[in-house]
Amino acid sequence: MTNFSVLILGNASAAPTLTRSNTSQLVNINEQYFLIDCGEDTQTKLREHKIKLQLLDHIFISHLHGDHYLGLMGLIQTMNLLGRTSTLFIYCPANIEEIINVHIKFSESALKFPIQYQLVNFKKSEIIFENDKVVVSSIPLKHRIPCSGFLFKEKPKPRRINSTAIKQYNVPKHQIFKLKLGEDYADEDGKIIKNNVLTYDSLPSFSYAFCSDTKYEEQIIDVIKEVSLLYHEATFSDEHSDRAIKTFHSTAKQAALIANKANAKRLIIGHFSNRYPDLNVLLEEAKIIFKNTELAIQGNEFKITEDQ
Repeated sequence: MTNFSVLILGNASAAPTLTRSNTSQLVNINEQYFLIDCGEDTQTKLREHKIKLQLLDHIFISHLHGDHYLGLMGLIQTMNLLGRTSTLFIYCPANIEEIINVHIKFSESALKFPIQYQLVNFKKSEIIFENDKVVVSSIPLKHRIPCSGFLFKEKPKPRRINSTAIKQYNVPKHQIFKLKLGEDYADEDGKIIKNNVLTYDSLPSFSYAFCSDTKYEEQIIDVIKEVSLLYHEATFSDEHSDRAIKTFHSTAKQAALIANKANAKRLIIGHFSNRYPDLNVLLEEAKIIFKNTELAIQGNEFKITEDQ
């Protein structure tokens, strides 16, 4: 069974408050961790949730506004103090390497581990990370500076073995791998046993899309179509839509429209302006259009499951 979850470490836009930290999320896919954005206080929130910093190998930065990356240098320095030696991979649509190198230079620090930077294409969707289980692609967003969202997709899972049928047809162990890949089986007499007789359907593969910061942008719909869980910024309510346009942000209503048009299974909204002490205003606005909407409350963990 897949363990696929998203932990909200921060949900504030611009300035943090006593109860809302700047944007950061931790994606957990079968105990492989991916950090998205790293606002101030991120490493403290990671410690609060007992996440070992040395388990973080991949950090995705959406853009270089301070509320999305100013916690990164502190996190890197702490990793260094803890004796990290393995490579840290940082993905960003702008030259964050130059910023980090300036910090290292003027603090007269020496990192004990290498950092590998990957420049993300913020104009079109491209694969930026891939292993045997997961593919991560960029999502082109429309903000005041180069900005990218991130789509995490599980690869198709192997078919499940029908143990009873395997015994019935005396299938040798060395054929099991091929069956999981969907191949048919030929017995000693050359008789073909169809794969669906020997296996069950694969478990579903899940996906998560992170879209912040951006104005209303329908071009992302094709990239995130049918996504299991969508995070879309909702900085403002529709009452302040003029402000959203000027600052290249979205309203809760617009986030819900994107979720609806993309046929997303669930929507979480975040990146809240401090002008909304009661976030239910934003939640209710979104739910009118997309019922399965939740607030990205700091500290909440959203699990992606088949029956969500």
